[in-house]
Amino acid sequence: MSLGDDTGQTRTRLPEGGGDPYGGQRRGARSSSRSLVTVVGVVVVLIAAIAFANRGGDDSAAEEGGSADSPKAAATAPSGKKPVDAKTAGIPSGFAHDRQGAESAAANYAVALGSDGMFRPDRRREIVQALADSRSVDSLQSGFDADYSADFLKSLGLDANGKAPDGSTFVNRTVPAGTKVTAYSDNAATVEVWCHGLFGLAGEKSTNPVTSSWFTVTMKLNWSGDDWKVSETSQKTGPTPVPGDNPVSGADEISKAVQEFGGLTYAR
Repeated sequence: MSLGDDTGQTRTRLPEGGGDPYGGQRRGARSSSRSLVTVVGVVVVLIAAIAFANRGGDDSAAEEGGSADSPKAAATAPSGKKPVDAKTAGIPSGFAHDRQGAESAAANYAVALGSDGMFRPDRRREIVQALADSRSVDSLQSGFDADYSADFLKSLGLDANGKAPDGSTFVNRTVPAGTKVTAYSDNAATVEVWCHGLFGLAGEKSTNPVTSSWFTVTMKLNWSGDDWKVSETSQKTGPTPVPGDNPVSGADEISKAVQEFGGLTYAR
């Protein structure tokens, strides 16, 4: 699911490329010598990561340094703060009135806006009403409703209520990999959320198999009442890592994973 393009309009990214993963295709294995180089490289990276993690003890001073509008050092390092324990319409809410609260809100809102619920009219309204700023809720709602039209859903193989055909599982899931505050004041924040997304229909007869993508969502938030609320979202592609050598899973395995593995609440 693409939360928006560079113009701020919401769009859904469709799978690209040829070949049907559910037809049994697999990525070819690399040579043993290259695999050895890869293993050595991973070990070096792990050693470097361990050394970095163990240096100097507490990072709190570095985290709090820097100007108010610039990213902190180690901007996405875990803070140790507990996630919020409140929810509105099933979406985490009640975030702290600070930079970390804005980051946590943006990450959780990216998950909600990048979920399969956005393809169902009733659930889409609940999501938008729960996280949108009161001054932007009407424009956001109408924009999303226009994007997720019945004709668009039909082109994906879904009915007007976002339901997949019998024997298929619709997958649309967004997983934040990190957050970065690019602007902050007491009443407004701009947060970038680097995300990994899964999108498609898992089914033996699917012509839109589940594919993965990487993208960055930019979310503008306002402090409204007692929580951070969304006023605008946009999106750009990447940063995208080099794909690994994992074999492509079959439709049944993907469907089972989506049904068995629930989503997470994100916090700094």
